[in-house]
Amino acid sequence: MAKYVASIDQGTTSTRCILFDHNGNIVSTDQKEHQQLYPRPGWVEHNALEIWERTQHVVRGALDKSGADVTDIAAIGITNQRETSLVWERATGRPVYNAIVWQDTRTDAICNELAKGGGQDRFRARTGLPLATYFSGPKIRWILDNVPGTRQRAERGELIFGNMDTWLLWNMTGVHVTDVTNASRTLLMDLKTLDWDAEILGILGIPRSMLPEIRSSAEIYGNAKGGLGGVPLAGDLGDQQAALFGQTCYCPGEAKNTYGTGCFMLMNTGEHPVISKNGLLTTLGYKIGDKPAVYALEGSIAITGALVQWLRDNLGLIEKSADVETLARSVQDNGGIFFVPAFSGLFAPYWRSDARGAIVGLTRYVNKGHIARAVLEATAFQTREVLDAMEKDSGVKLTALKVDGGMVFNELLMQFQADLLNVPVIRPKVSETTALGAAYAAGLAVGFWKDYDELRVNWGKDKEWKPSMPAGKRNTLYAGWKKAVTRTLDWVEEKEN
Repeated sequence: MAKYVASIDQGTTSTRCILFDHNGNIVSTDQKEHQQLYPRPGWVEHNALEIWERTQHVVRGALDKSGADVTDIAAIGITNQRETSLVWERATGRPVYNAIVWQDTRTDAICNELAKGGGQDRFRARTGLPLATYFSGPKIRWILDNVPGTRQRAERGELIFGNMDTWLLWNMTGVHVTDVTNASRTLLMDLKTLDWDAEILGILGIPRSMLPEIRSSAEIYGNAKGGLGGVPLAGDLGDQQAALFGQTCYCPGEAKNTYGTGCFMLMNTGEHPVISKNGLLTTLGYKIGDKPAVYALEGSIAITGALVQWLRDNLGLIEKSADVETLARSVQDNGGIFFVPAFSGLFAPYWRSDARGAIVGLTRYVNKGHIARAVLEATAFQTREVLDAMEKDSGVKLTALKVDGGMVFNELLMQFQADLLNVPVIRPKVSETTALGAAYAAGLAVGFWKDYDELRVNWGKDKEWKPSMPAGKRNTLYAGWKKAVTRTLDWVEEKEN
């Protein structure tokens, strides 16, 4: 009898495979980073063939480390960096261009042109999304416009598109599908019909034949080939929705925040979409089999953990990412500086692709400890902005925030986050909730887990941080941050793209 569910977590900087047991505990894990390609300022790409090779490597590694056999695996779930877009040949599987990463801003001119026909919210009522470089649709359009011969080949049905979930599913099973959560990040799917919107496809000039079939987040899509041969692929969720599911946020009003390369707060809003008036995204939370789809509000922040990596790789101020906490603790406060990491513009709640990063308030007093502290505080400030918007849109006052992702082991950051939000911040026992959510979806599809109640039993609290900062100090710091943000706007003109 199968003992585990395998979860493939294809992220922005690395790919992991994690095996989970019936109690939601990690049995084994293997992880491998892939290259970040920056061919021009504002451009970010990945080699999709490298990602597929790394995926196969980590699947073998997780099995080897656990001593498990393929027959021990009940199902496979996939979760992925969303919006990262790839076009490849239907016949050969060869990409026609590198994957264009969600952080990439090259489609700014396309988005600006589209906005002339109805503003940045032209498609928001149907898709829940503003016109922004973040989403997949404009990236497909860029490839068709700029890679020679691709438009003609796409119109002949020779080329297909997918986010990274579809790429992995296609390579593992030969099936060209995606789920509702990933489809809802393309700017091409109607929130209510859960199908591709023919009018938007026409406006963007994208042939429908390129697009995968939209399915639920938990069903058997096909059986795997290769290292997990014969095991059903049965779960598919974009990474942030997977974390919402893994954090067992199954009731309207429950929310989580994931601290990874970027930062993403999602709140379950139930079976009806809530269209944001405060700069948030309306997205699919999950759809389990033939049950009704569940929607969510999302606040997306482009640069959080990536800022720590930048401190490490570009400035050399720390040797490894975990060292940022020690360096930040070498000072009592931020020394009066604020670091707004608008490297790819600002996402929620601003949606300003013209913004660029800035450190403000610099004096000779400031040292590298202050910079490290400002780097961490930037994540907490951005999260506060998103939470404020979420409370306005939903009418729900958050009483606690469930957190996950790599940065939740930074104690200084988590305490500062609780202080800035003035609510408790709670880390679960299993912090790998993105991978866990995909495992849960796959396990539900094959009967490894019975229902939501069984999953809720698995969730447990590891640590809680309670707010302790005086209101006056909190308000002063937040006002300083808001002022700093204004200094980053209007930096880039349209001609950059």
